[in-house]
Amino acid sequence: MKKITLISAAVAAVLALSGCSKSNVEINTVADLNGKRVGVQAGTTGEAWVQENVKDAKISSFKSGMDAALDLKNRAIDAVVLDELPAKAIVERNPKLTIIRDNVFAENKEAYAIAVKKGNTELLSGINKTIIDMKANGDYEKLVNAYMPADGKIVVPEVLENAATKVVKLGTNAAFPPFEYVDGKTIVGFDITMGQKIAANAGMKLEVVDMAFDSLIPALQSGTIDFIAAGMSVNEERKKNVDFSETYFESEQVIIVRKSR
Repeated sequence: MKKITLISAAVAAVLALSGCSKSNVEINTVADLNGKRVGVQAGTTGEAWVQENVKDAKISSFKSGMDAALDLKNRAIDAVVLDELPAKAIVERNPKLTIIRDNVFAENKEAYAIAVKKGNTELLSGINKTIIDMKANGDYEKLVNAYMPADGKIVVPEVLENAATKVVKLGTNAAFPPFEYVDGKTIVGFDITMGQKIAANAGMKLEVVDMAFDSLIPALQSGTIDFIAAGMSVNEERKKNVDFSETYFESEQVIIVRKSR
């Protein structure tokens, strides 16, 4: 009897360590996140939302949504809260994952804008003019159709080359498709193409600087980069540290979970 008891105890310990006790976690709404292990991308509004709204959450912050999704697949966490379009791209590549939507997110959409250093009115004015002109002349619609096509087949526009010698630096986090991501050895995306138009209109050459999302605002403030285009949502906390352009896109948060068997 003692041997059976010892084996049973050992099995129980292995099950506990492997996370099997969490294998039947069911998440269907934001309320189900309470007390769960939730993954987020560091420095994002998704991270802030979970910190402020999910009771007793065990939060894990990652450099990218994909890193969080890998831990979700491996059952190290129970769910990931992330912006809608990057979440869709992750799920398309990981068929064992699925997206849960909630009216709480749908009713509180987030507006994306480009950030510049406080007081940089000249650059901000040029960025705003580019965004307004793109929406008026059809270039914005073409960009949406290129990176967010109904059939899912993205067609990256040709790079807008120019002979300018003066450089303007765009800071981004290239792990946020379709806004910015790595294709081969090149950083592409909605924000990158828009950044090329901004640079061209200013008579400058664009340089893309890739870094962690939560490093972008400090890099802007230090002058390492000139503007941020990274699917960045406008909120009051960020307004204290940067000046935002006209908004150019609306998104919402979603929850990524493992598919139930």
